[in-house]
Amino acid sequence: MKNINDWVGNQITHSETIYQHQLDGVAALLNENVPAPGIVKPGGHWMYFLPADAQNSLGPDGHATKGGFLPPIELPRRMWAGSRLRFHAPLQVGERAEKISTVKSVTPKEGRTGNLVFVTVEHEVKNENGLCIVEEHDIVFRDAPTADNRPKQPQLAPTDGEWNRVIEPDPVMLFRYSAVTFNSHRIHYDREYCIAEEGYPGLVVHGPLLGTLLMRLAEEKMDRSLKAFTFRNFNPIFDTASFTLSGKVDGENKCTVWVAGPDGALAVSATAEF
Repeated sequence: MKNINDWVGNQITHSETIYQHQLDGVAALLNENVPAPGIVKPGGHWMYFLPADAQNSLGPDGHATKGGFLPPIELPRRMWAGSRLRFHAPLQVGERAEKISTVKSVTPKEGRTGNLVFVTVEHEVKNENGLCIVEEHDIVFRDAPTADNRPKQPQLAPTDGEWNRVIEPDPVMLFRYSAVTFNSHRIHYDREYCIAEEGYPGLVVHGPLLGTLLMRLAEEKMDRSLKAFTFRNFNPIFDTASFTLSGKVDGENKCTVWVAGPDGALAVSATAEF
């Protein structure tokens, strides 16, 4: 059997036409006005270039069985750990574009609750004029917690936000985001699976949905177009209580934004550059 590091350099390419339908869907989800045909907003690229794995190739968690593009890591939990994005040029509705995804690194670690493996994938999104977006996406695979694992004291979110917006998640919101991103990971829509199999108290709000909400907040408050955005997920957010988006100016061309859970714990921390 291959070593998981043999997957470094593995590459796949998806290409498709950028259609308006996906943008209308995410606008409805976020209670935004339906955009006129034109530019894809930050975070909108996650609605395109989606894998269409056969139903009989899915694992128990709803993801494709590992060992294809991603290495066959024998750990039961998978989460979006964070991303680093740079925006070079906008994607336009109606054009043909492609995404080239490359496994850049596979890094095993020992965590407080057991084994961890971080996989970093680089995505390059291009149109006929050249490079549009470069994203480094960190995925973490981890052991399931045991009864001996004591929850750590969470890091508290900052309390000096200049902007604050409360979001009320619910199963319909999470289902619609899963639908528009063709995401079959059961932690986002199957409550019984979440509680019985993965030990969560409720449905997990998608990492890229939280990232999209923070990008929207940053662009709205700074009234400028993003050049770069980096976010890291610290703690999951569930559909069982509201959460808060916050942010503040952090220099002439920069702001800091974050997500705080209902108990004040830091869930996501991000920086936006303009």
